[in-house]
Amino acid sequence: MSRKFSLVLLIALFLTSQLAFSQDVQSGPELIVPVIRSVAYLAAEAGPEGEESNIPQSIRNNEFFLESVRLTKLAQDTFEYGDYDASAGFAEEAIRYAQLSDEYVADQLITEAKRLLDWADSNNIAARYPNDYTQSKNYYETSVLARFNEAWADAIDSAINSIEILAVYETGRTFTLPSQYTVRTWASVRDCLWNIAGYSWVYGEPRRWRELYDANRSKLPDPDNPDLIEPGMVLDIPSIRGEVRRGMWEPGRNYGP
Repeated sequence: MSRKFSLVLLIALFLTSQLAFSQDVQSGPELIVPVIRSVAYLAAEAGPEGEESNIPQSIRNNEFFLESVRLTKLAQDTFEYGDYDASAGFAEEAIRYAQLSDEYVADQLITEAKRLLDWADSNNIAARYPNDYTQSKNYYETSVLARFNEAWADAIDSAINSIEILAVYETGRTFTLPSQYTVRTWASVRDCLWNIAGYSWVYGEPRRWRELYDANRSKLPDPDNPDLIEPGMVLDIPSIRGEVRRGMWEPGRNYGP
């Protein structure tokens, strides 16, 4: 079996795997080289431009992630030059380092979630805020199980959720978040329910888009089509963790987490 054909098989297996990588690709005449983006990279890119990510820079820019980026670039460059042997090798290594990056990020976030739960135990948070404590603990346990099963996206998402719930109590800060949002254009900010749910002052989690859909379904031009929203629509943002929400979202205002 030629290395060129092996590269085709490698890329096909990669694109059909359950790894949380993006779908961006560089096309060639006979095969496809993926732009490899780990869970850590996607989490870093989840928020709108200029907004702080939930994942700290020190976790995103770990040595495994940076090496996967470097190897991906080498795989693309050598492919363009027609050196398919080298491109296949670099692609294999890029995928391996991207997986190591996700494992590293999951471990770091799970450790932080456990630290916050220990802090909550020593500060009687379970008795004072039982619902939030229970929800945070459930997210933590879900993240540990997902990490055991090497489901990195679920492990990272659940650990972040666990951290966000208790971090507010540890810092002693409370914030008022907007309860409504006026949809902007796709051309300007790419507004859709997925992206709106990912805004830090909405849920900070794109997968929560269904919360917005269920709360605003009757307002949509086609209630059965969550992909169809129109600029100027006013969406209601329901609270999902007991967070305080009031008023319309204001551009430029600094909302808390």
